[in-house]
Amino acid sequence: MACGLEGVDWDAPWLRPWRDPGEAIARAVAAGQSVADALNAVQRAPRRFVPQAELPAGVAYEQHIFDTGCVPTRDGLHDFFNGLVWMHFPRTKLRLNALQAAQIASTGIRPERGPARDALTLFDENAALLQAPDALWEALAAKDWHRLFVTLRPLWEEAQLILFGHALTEKLVAPRKPMTAHVFRVREPSLALADIDAWLGAELSAQLLATKPFAHLPVLGVPLWWAANEVSSFYADSSVFRALRLAKQSP
Repeated sequence: MACGLEGVDWDAPWLRPWRDPGEAIARAVAAGQSVADALNAVQRAPRRFVPQAELPAGVAYEQHIFDTGCVPTRDGLHDFFNGLVWMHFPRTKLRLNALQAAQIASTGIRPERGPARDALTLFDENAALLQAPDALWEALAAKDWHRLFVTLRPLWEEAQLILFGHALTEKLVAPRKPMTAHVFRVREPSLALADIDAWLGAELSAQLLATKPFAHLPVLGVPLWWAANEVSSFYADSSVFRALRLAKQSP
């Protein structure tokens, strides 16, 4: 299969939300369609996917999407997963795109994005969404890994982690222990994807994301996501499960 899609394991627990229609789209690409055409055939996204060549030179990617309603798309895993996020989180993706366009209108195109655009891009590329009891979130924020994954392990039955960032999802096609998500908390429990999307589409702002409201989570530590984490010593690897950095106090 072209584009690296032959390496996608649709049985991986983190890909369950993307399997429909992701697996069918991957089959269409294997049959010879471009990623853009295969995504368009499903007709679930609020934007049309076009070949990357349609992005004019000197025009910002996000600005082009905002102005034309067309998402430049390459034949690869990165843009394939981006298309799936557009399908499952249409309101959130529209909101992020509008926020990016507003930042571009305010500051112009610069060699460096700046704090607000960096925060928006970070969410778009590497965020994961966590629905979890307070005790789990507090342990995650404190990087108390033993409490999070060992002491409170039964509480994970009440939690759900959903990948959002398409770069993160792409990387997990070849999983490695250090892979880490920027986790954004969904405070309401047991929301369906469409409800989470509606909430995020209203909640997100450049100002909020610039405060870095994330917790860092090595995703292969999630119970039932990786067989090796059934042994508690998995979490003793301090190069991956790092201690919380304490803020330096002024003398």
